[in-house]
Order: sequence, then C-alpha cells, then structure tokens
Amino acid sequence: MTLKYLVTGASGGLGSQVLSYLVANVPASEYAAASSNEANRKRFEDQGIAFRLADYSDPASLEAAFEDVENLLFVSTNTFDVAKREKQHQNFVDAAKKMNVKHVWYTSLAFGGFGSSDADVQKAHLLTEEMMRKSGINYTSIREGLYVEAFPVFMNWYPSTSVMYLHSDGPVAFTRRAELGEATARLMIRGGHDKEIVLLTAQQTITFSEIIDVINETTGRNIQVKFVSPEEFVRVKATDDEGGKSEAFFQKLLSWHDAISKGETGTTDPLMADLLGREPTPPREAIRQLLQENRDYEWHQNYVNRR
Repeated sequence: MTLKYLVTGASGGLGSQVLSYLVANVPASEYAAASSNEANRKRFEDQGIAFRLADYSDPASLEAAFEDVENLLFVSTNTFDVAKREKQHQNFVDAAKKMNVKHVWYTSLAFGGFGSSDADVQKAHLLTEEMMRKSGINYTSIREGLYVEAFPVFMNWYPSTSVMYLHSDGPVAFTRRAELGEATARLMIRGGHDKEIVLLTAQQTITFSEIIDVINETTGRNIQVKFVSPEEFVRVKATDDEGGKSEAFFQKLLSWHDAISKGETGTTDPLMADLLGREPTPPREAIRQLLQENRDYEWHQNYVNRR
C-alpha cells in the first residue's frame, strides 16, 4: 500500500512540527513517522501514528522504511561532523533511489541563499544537494531559514554574558522553527519544485548587534558589544566556554560569521509567506517573545552535553 508522506526525524524539532501539521490536516492513513530510535515506536503508535524505523547508518533499515513512499521528508542529521553526515546522507539518497521514492524533500540550511557558501555548517548540505542531483532522484532542497530559537549558539550567547565578543556582523533572516515546520508540510502537500532549491525564511533580518539591543531592552540587561580580531575571538570564546565547546568549534564558527558578514544569511524569499498565507514572525519579535517567556533563555546546542 502506498504511503503518501513519510516524515524522518519525526521526534526532532523540525520533523515533529511537520508531522503535527500532517496529523491535523491529512488522513492518518496517508502519513507515518520515522526515527532512528526504535524506542520511539510506542510513543507514535500510542497516538495512532504509523511508525517506521529509519537509521541513517543502516541502509537496510532505510530501504525497509522507504518502501512504497511517495513523499519523503529527508531531515538532515543532527551533527556538525561533516564526514559523518555525508556518509549518513549518502545512505539515505541511495536507499531513496533504490526504493523508487517519488519525491524527496530535503531540509537544507539557508546559508548562501540560493547559491553556494563557504560556511562550514553548510558543507554537508551542499554535498547532499550534489548527491541528489547525481542520483537522478526527484528532490527539492528546502533551504530552511536559521532557527530563531538557535540564536544563542550562532552568537555564543548565554544568560550570564556581560560582554558580547564579535569579530564581524551581518543580517540574518532568523525564522521560527514551528513556522518552518508548517511551511515545509504545506510545501510537501502542494508539491512541485522538482529538482529545485527553494528558500523558506522570515521576511525581515536582524544582526547580532541588534539582537543584543533586543536582549537588553527585553530583559533589562546591559550587555556590551566588543569587536575583536578573529584570533582574539577564538581565544576568548574557547577559554572556559560555559557550554564546554572546543577551540575547533569556534574555528568553525568563524566561517559561519564570515558568511553572515558577507550577507549569505540575509537573503529572503516570499515563498514561506505564500505557503503560510501570512507573514512569518519577524526575527526581532520572535526573539523578544522567547525572552519574555524566559529572560534566561537557553539553546541546547550551546552546551556540549545537552541534547
């Protein structure tokens, strides 16, 4: 029996939002959740949601999961290790091709807009887009706007921060994850965009310096912004980082910031607003909401030992 939608990463932040929209808007027989963790099966089946095991490191599990699937949401793996992610993604693409999936919807990242990028965090996404092109499968690469919820890791900001050290600055179309999930689900349902790159973003941008202004205005803090050299940036950040991140991480972060300063995350596109039927939440408003709910807001990826 054909399965219209399979959502991988269904227990994760973006995948769960896509699945929630499908649950609310399409018949239960048309979708299923997929996860690399067998322990998640009961959680979904107890909700009446069909479940398939899809371990990106196990090609056989991927082939079994992708059988008779029409639309497959390909959520990128949650690792900054480019080599590991590349191998896992190749397994995914190979399985999708072998099982004749009709349309793969890949969750990429919005560095570079519609073009290329030198940001380390974008490397695996560009490699994956090339994999899909070479494979001949039908795909859409959805370059998702940077999660507004993740602004702390992009800036290395903590509630305890008194001085925000930066070596550069630039516009970022930070976008709410829940709205990205809804827009992605609507895009899959609408269809089209065969073998294309699309961009889902908020319609406005914000800089790191402006985010500090929002933090100060919203929480009553008095965080100062100090611009330093790239070498000093890495040294300061890697010395007793509250989240336990390594010097190597901050070397990678330099490439993210360089890309941001070149305007790579400042590209916006009207597609998301069209899909939602409304304007996405502007980043300034979204950050203010996060801080109003919790003035000591944190993001798990800013800490090595949090998931």
